[in-house]
Amino acid sequence: MLAAKYTLFAVISTLFNLLFQYLSFMVYGGFGSLCIAMFSGTLVGLSVKYILDKKYIFYHTAKDKKDDVRKFMLYSCMGVFTTVIFWGTETGFNAVFESSNAKYVGAVIGLTIGYIMKYFLDRKFVFIHNKEVSV
Repeated sequence: MLAAKYTLFAVISTLFNLLFQYLSFMVYGGFGSLCIAMFSGTLVGLSVKYILDKKYIFYHTAKDKKDDVRKFMLYSCMGVFTTVIFWGTETGFNAVFESSNAKYVGAVIGLTIGYIMKYFLDRKFVFIHNKEVSV
């Protein structure tokens, strides 16, 4: 059940990420637009995924706002490694394939790999003392 929930939340976060990338391209399509789109999508996807993971995967209840901010910062740091994979895959697909949608295919592949890795990083380093079940 945990794997199904985590997969669903990864899909939801990916959809938010891609939606905000798409909206970013609608607003600005000039120099550096791919970087701006990936950054905006990442911020939204990260926030959505943190809320879902914290509450429904790791069952973490923050002691106070400071604890929640600390967890989010640690969660974000673990995401740096997986974001490099995601951005690299999306950028690579955008550069190699001529289709304007190739970047989104690369994003989905990169996010999928990243989210799998991120679960194990979060379980080991972020939500250490919680009663989550292993995938």
